[in-house]
Formats: sequence, C-alpha cells, structure tokens
Amino acid sequence: MVGLTGIFDRAGKIKSMGVQCALCHSTVDDSFAAGIGRRLDGWANRDLNVGLIVSLAPNLQPIADLLGVDVATVKIVLNSWGPGRFDAILDKDGKAFRPDGKQAGTLIPPAFGLAGVNLHTWTGFGSVPYWNAYVAVTEMHGSGTFFDKRLSDPIQYPVSARSGSWNTRGTPDLVTGKLAALHTYQLALKAPKPPVGSFDAAAAERGKEVFDNRGQCATCHVPPLYTEPGHNLHSPDELGIDSFQADRSPTKMYRTAPLAGLWTHQKGGFFHDGRFATLRDVIEHYNNNFRLGLTDREKGELIEYLKSL
Repeated sequence: MVGLTGIFDRAGKIKSMGVQCALCHSTVDDSFAAGIGRRLDGWANRDLNVGLIVSLAPNLQPIADLLGVDVATVKIVLNSWGPGRFDAILDKDGKAFRPDGKQAGTLIPPAFGLAGVNLHTWTGFGSVPYWNAYVAVTEMHGSGTFFDKRLSDPIQYPVSARSGSWNTRGTPDLVTGKLAALHTYQLALKAPKPPVGSFDAAAAERGKEVFDNRGQCATCHVPPLYTEPGHNLHSPDELGIDSFQADRSPTKMYRTAPLAGLWTHQKGGFFHDGRFATLRDVIEHYNNNFRLGLTDREKGELIEYLKSL
C-alpha cells in the first residue's frame, strides 16, 4: 500500500501503522491491474476517501473532544468530504461545513511541479516545508515541532488557540531534521507530460495563443511556472468566487494554482473544492467574470492547450 507502513510485533501481528505523504500525494499507473502498478509520486490521489477511512477508527473520542461535539457528529463530518478531499483546517477553526451546508474540505492537490513556486496549497498558508511540518506534526501527530502564531487567533482559529497546536513542541523531534531532504525530493518531482494522443496538438497550439492573449490566462498563470513568481495570491473578488475557504486561511486569499500536469488531476473537479466539474466550466466562469468574449472555438482550443501542459 503506497504511503502506509505497518509496524509489527515479534509474532508478526500488526500493532500500529505509519502514514506518509505518499498516501494522499501519490498513486499508481494501474499497469498490472486497477489500483496496482508503478508508483506515481506527487500525483494527487483523487480516489482516496480520507474521511471514510478516519471515520472507521476505533476511537474518535479525542477528535470529538477537540471539536467539542459528539462522535456521531464527527462521523457525519468525516463522511461528508468524499473521495479526493481532506480538511486540514477543521482541527484549527472547527468549521465543518460551508454556510450553504456543503462539505468544507478541499481537493487533494498534486505535489509535483513545485520548483520555483512560492506559496503552497489552495490559499497560500505557507511554503512547501511549512506544509510538510504542519501536516506531519498537527495532522498526522508525529513527534516534532510546529510553530505559527497566526493560528493562535481565538477568533479565526478557536480550536487551535485552545489546544495550543499552533505551538507544538513534541519530543523527541522526529520531524524537523527530515524537512530539508523531503523538500529537496518534492522539488525534484517534475510535472508529468500528457500521454500522446490525449489532446489535439493542432488545437492546443492555437489554444496557447488564446491562453497568452485574449484569454488573459498567462497574466496570472505565468509560463513556465504557470503561477506568478512572487506573492502568488488573489482576493476572492478578483476570482469572482465566495470567500469561505480563503477566510479560513491567514492570508484571506486564494493562490494561483500551477497548471503543469493538470491532466493528471481532473477527477473531482477544479478549483479548491471542485465546484467546476470540467475545464469548460472553469473557462465559462472566467469568460463571464472578466467579460472576455471568447468564442466557442477559442474555448475548445484553450481546453486542448490546458490538457497539453
């Protein structure tokens, strides 16, 4: 199982399990059978139902106590996420659902193609090593150090302000010494090229012209990073979407997501919560929001270009 390590006793019985980054940020190529094949490190695992798996834990009382609810409520929340989603902020702000009643988790992002990219994740909390420490210490509860005073705000983050997870000092520290090597490995993961024949090459070439000019896509998705060099964040109003997920971040903004390797993670939809089911839906949103006036042909060619990245 990619991303899991079993810890066994002398009798060969499993007594605990270790979880690695690869559980959510790797998959396999199905070369032998469905779900069995060569590892694809850095790919977003959009089939993994994290919430369902966690909901089956024998003791959810610690989570219930942390959030101040009963176990039944915890299970409802965990099972609301669905495949390919996770809520890494629930244990900080306690917001289990959006104001419209929909689940509050976000899609698992890819971990490849991050060399040269400044801020990481959908709302730009911090860099790659920031998130490695955040997840290892405050989500997986590994023994290590994590510090971010922003998460001590009792208004925005009442749960972490109360629990003290914003300033975790686990001993022995088994995390900090691994951050540099992990960061180096992640930066070495290049975005995979799309399979031959998976897009119309001629249309993609024309779509690049739309991307760079009339579509205005390259203004924010600057090639070859396909995000802005520098402080790559935008307000919800700039994107023409609601602020719920942005407001859960210290930045109160959304990051310009890198687009290289986009073809690998189309399952589950697009944007942070999958609100747009297809690339055409995304393009229609921006076409309307920015009044671009793209023709149907230009939209189709732009889709082929995005599939080619």
